[in-house]
Amino acid sequence: MEDLTIALVQCNSPVGKKSKNLADTIDWVKKAKDNNADLVCLPELNITGHAGHPSMVSEAELVPEGDSCQTLIKSARKLAIYIVAGICEQERGIHYNTQFIVGPNGFVGKQRKVHLSSDEYFYFRHGSDIRVFDIGKAKIGVIICYDNLLPEVSRCLAIDGAELLLCPHAARFGPWPSTLQKRQSAVKSNKENWRLIHRARAYDNGCYVALCNAAGRAATELPKVEANHAGGCMAVDPNGKVVAESKSKDISDEMATCELKGELVDKRRSQACFNLQTRRIESFGALTRPTE
Repeated sequence: MEDLTIALVQCNSPVGKKSKNLADTIDWVKKAKDNNADLVCLPELNITGHAGHPSMVSEAELVPEGDSCQTLIKSARKLAIYIVAGICEQERGIHYNTQFIVGPNGFVGKQRKVHLSSDEYFYFRHGSDIRVFDIGKAKIGVIICYDNLLPEVSRCLAIDGAELLLCPHAARFGPWPSTLQKRQSAVKSNKENWRLIHRARAYDNGCYVALCNAAGRAATELPKVEANHAGGCMAVDPNGKVVAESKSKDISDEMATCELKGELVDKRRSQACFNLQTRRIESFGALTRPTE
């Protein structure tokens, strides 16, 4: 892995506002480039919105043929940057929760969410492939929200060579807090949970893990629908150390940038007894069996 500067975005992406969300995405990409980022990652479903409601599939598009993906391909080429963005993908009338990657040379690939959470089962078909994408400076994997709670996903990507795991979220947390103190508590709780999970993912797999989350109220125009996201960005190095995170204690739009040192991945993975090199896979049969 080579040194790589990444930008992580937390932002609100209301459902039913695809045109505005796409315009906001382009603005974030420009800000990332202004901060010398090689890659910018935006939250889960940041273009079409995430709300646990039929409206989150109403503006679905083809990927990569759709207007949103094609628009971001143009931006990526113009600015010489890689963009990782989320959208409701449509294929033959079926909807997927998809994160796609575009770059200076066009479309790179897409990752469909494999494990759907809560009410997402009513709107999306689950994906099945877990893929690694080579963008030159790094090999990356994309793990969408709830997929991060399954350690097997990050392990599969690491085994296949991923050096950077990008983890876009649209993690909901319940009713909108009535006070600043309660909003701050939601942000704090979200980050504490991330530290618990993703420091372990980075350390166990000897890779960088970089996260971003939707921020704000995504369904204010839908009566009786609570779709609230706490935001938060964070980057963890291969030794499990948090090396960057968003600064705001309130729920707000923000971008965090961080330079990732490629030598840390190589150093971690070349240590004596590093677990990826010493696994006894013949003993792991239970991983392919259903829980009793």
